Amino acid sequence: MSSSYRSWQGLNNRLPTTNDQLQVRVDPLQGDLDEEIHVLHSKVRNLRGVAEAIETESKYQNELLNQLESAVTKAQAGLKNTMTRLNRSIIQNGSNHLLHVILFALLCFFLVYLWSKLFR
Repeated sequence: MSSSYRSWQGLNNRLPTTNDQLQVRVDPLQGDLDEEIHVLHSKVRNLRGVAEAIETESKYQNELLNQLESAVTKAQAGLKNTMTRLNRSIIQNGSNHLLHVILFALLCFFLVYLWSKLFR
């Protein structure tokens, strides 16, 4: 197997002779390497721009998430304080609030029933 084979756009791969090194020979007639390098360089530049845009966006969203987390923490603390005050108020004033809620619900049900009978 001493014959070499042709690869993509003018590159030839020869099998190593005695050591484990790969030898590549460039055929200048088959491809314009400067043009390929320039295209590759512009693609790398574009990829870098995309990576920087992704980094900027991720930093912005991370800051937004931190602000949202602090707002939720403040809301939870406020809700906890309100629930504590409400529980204290219920304990001090008795449990008549449950009776008021049940009476309100019955009144609402009765009004909806009357409304449905009158406006058929």
